[in-house]
Amino acid sequence: MSHINVKKAYKSLEERLNRFPQGAPPSDTLYQILSILFTEKEAELVAQLPIKAFRVKTAAKIWSVSESDALKVLDKLASKAILLDLEDDKGKQYILPPPMAGFIEFALMRTRNDIDQKLLAELYYQYLNVEEDFIKDLFYSAETKLGRVYVQEEVLTNENEVTILDYERASHIIEEAKHIAVGMCYCRHKMQHVGKACDAPMDICMTFNGTANSLIKNNYARRIDASECKELLHQAYEHNLVQCGENVRQGVNFICNCCGCCCEALLAAKKFGNLHPVATTSFIPSINDKTCVKCEKCIKACPIGAISKMKNKDEIIIKVDEDRCLGCGVCVRNCSKRSITLLRRKEKIITPANSVHRVVLMAIEKGQLQELIFDNKALSSHRAMAAILSAILKLPPAKKMLASQQMKSIYLDKILSMNQK
Repeated sequence: MSHINVKKAYKSLEERLNRFPQGAPPSDTLYQILSILFTEKEAELVAQLPIKAFRVKTAAKIWSVSESDALKVLDKLASKAILLDLEDDKGKQYILPPPMAGFIEFALMRTRNDIDQKLLAELYYQYLNVEEDFIKDLFYSAETKLGRVYVQEEVLTNENEVTILDYERASHIIEEAKHIAVGMCYCRHKMQHVGKACDAPMDICMTFNGTANSLIKNNYARRIDASECKELLHQAYEHNLVQCGENVRQGVNFICNCCGCCCEALLAAKKFGNLHPVATTSFIPSINDKTCVKCEKCIKACPIGAISKMKNKDEIIIKVDEDRCLGCGVCVRNCSKRSITLLRRKEKIITPANSVHRVVLMAIEKGQLQELIFDNKALSSHRAMAAILSAILKLPPAKKMLASQQMKSIYLDKILSMNQK
């Protein structure tokens, strides 16, 4: 009977995780992962928490315990990087991050002895790299992407500099962040444990703002200033790493510096071709066939295999697969003849305004908007409700209609119809 109860606790947690637009498809491997990261009691308690950020008072009421007892549990969960403890003008609030980018990575962002990291890495590899359901759901189940690529700024021409927007620059994200942290690359740490890691820098994963501050407080990352962070960014450029960050214009929480052999997103890009796992940059490389010497350095440097040598009539040319290309600029950096330049893409790349906007879009596209609106565990979180409704009202008509269809709510239908008048 106790075995059944344990299974029930982790099953409830699994169901709670899948209320996120970024969920975690069930499998025996996921059960093993959760049983390492969460005790049975923690799984039972976390399964009851709201999707949105909440305070101690909310958790205490849900769990039917005193606020002091709830605080102890919440702080312990934050110390394990299962929850993030965030500060605002009213004090501390907590949020359960999604599995990715979230507590799956955090567990391997530092060396720790309280869990078997080698076993965990092996389970991660099985769940993410072998079974693939999680990766397909994470990267391909919604039109709106969780992450986006930043272009290597050092290869931009003067013309590029005129057209690039601030939020498209990793350096701008660094300069604007209230808190900056650097931690161990989860992807390469995982691959190290399974004997597949490369020699790219390990301590180079960047987090920002409230997420960074929480990871710093709980010793999962090291606080750095903007100057050191820019030096790490330059180091990433020199190692041909691709900057993949949160797909928002404001309040970016992370920028990963990714290699094509370990990073989940880039591995997916190589495997599934033009089904982009992350949003591309606004740029695309163009090769000057007249000056190109066919040295193939760009082919070797491209982290996702988007450049190849081919025969065009009687001539050998180097060609970029524009449908596959992420627009990172790594190839430009590796062309000693300067035969590759970046051009602005013809299609406009749309980036969500902030995390609320992105999550609402993803929820609409996955048919989960009702989970955000009617998150009854959050009780009377009017600010969170207002943020979600505000994001919905700013959507184009087609997205609003999808939202309305999903909600089947007279109240929301009325709000949407009033806004269209």
